[in-house]
Amino acid sequence: MKLYYSPGACPLTIHVLLNDLGIDYQLVRVDLKSHKTEDGRDYYEINPKGYVPTLELESGERITELPAVAQYLSESQQNYHLFPQQGLPKIRVIEWLAFIGSEVHKSFAPLFNPASSEEAKKAAQDKINNRFGYIDQVLQQQAYVTGDVLSIADIYLFVILTWANNMKLDLSQFPNLQIHQQKVGEYPAVQKSLKEEGLM
Repeated sequence: MKLYYSPGACPLTIHVLLNDLGIDYQLVRVDLKSHKTEDGRDYYEINPKGYVPTLELESGERITELPAVAQYLSESQQNYHLFPQQGLPKIRVIEWLAFIGSEVHKSFAPLFNPASSEEAKKAAQDKINNRFGYIDQVLQQQAYVTGDVLSIADIYLFVILTWANNMKLDLSQFPNLQIHQQKVGEYPAVQKSLKEEGLM
């Protein structure tokens, strides 16, 4: 398998999943500004959407979109703890992946865009703080976003929190989020993936 990624971007979530599952894979770095792979290929020819992650299977077929890739990989191991495959536990993980992807991840877009106005950045930060406030309240009641067991949704949240740190957003008002980030950051597959992406 090949995972097309950009260091520290959301495919880090999938990278962690691959390491946790013990699946053999190859990392292919993508420059998201030039849309070129590290070996000079046009990334649009690999994924016409132009963004990561893309998982290329041994058959040559490709899967895009983080929740779809995560579910495909997790189904390779029965009763996999990071992404349950049935019942309400599965639905809770999907629910949180959707929320984090649509309401938290996407809210960072104006902060990544150098053309964004200060007004747009301020509005984005306000929305991020609102969402972080909600998650912080959830984490006040339970260890992880879906309950008492770590899931792939927690890994995704961890990745986004690293963006907040890199952008020097003030997380001091969200103590439970900070505890969560530290705890998830100590997970062995997270540590290994951060090192492999040159983030440690």
